[in-house]
Amino acid sequence: MKKVAQFYKVSFEQFAKDWKDTFGDVDNIKEIYDDIKLPKRATVDSAGYDFFTPLDINLKPGETIKVPTGIRVKIDSGWVLKCYPRSGLGFKFRMQLNNTVGIIDGDYFNSSNEGHIFTKITNDSNEGKVLSVAKGQGLIQGIFVEYGITYDDDTTGIRDGGFGSTTK
Repeated sequence: MKKVAQFYKVSFEQFAKDWKDTFGDVDNIKEIYDDIKLPKRATVDSAGYDFFTPLDINLKPGETIKVPTGIRVKIDSGWVLKCYPRSGLGFKFRMQLNNTVGIIDGDYFNSSNEGHIFTKITNDSNEGKVLSVAKGQGLIQGIFVEYGITYDDDTTGIRDGGFGSTTK
């Protein structure tokens, strides 16, 4: 297997800023940060790296939550991290990523927000099921994929930011 990336936590300062922006003030932000686990594969033949939720999630059908994962990733050139719902959550609850597939480009690592990976999920259950994921359990999975570019590509732009930053 080819090794192409390394996961890290964002700094505590970045995490606290993003957490506060998402959820408001909380007393136990340092404890939440300290408990963050880096993504891992479950088995030797797993393609996906499980991202673990830093909080308990309970979503009724139709509800949405944005989750700062506390994770960033340094990726070799020519590779991308694609993020999807964990299979079981998608199958049991129709959990959806609001952007359908999260694309983490290699240059996101150096953004001013430290390349902090967020996920925004919706419980899209049409069976009335409440989506419950306990703190520390797998929420989404990321898969590293090689990509190519065209022969006449002459792109020189530099990223600084996340959602929509390449079209500003």
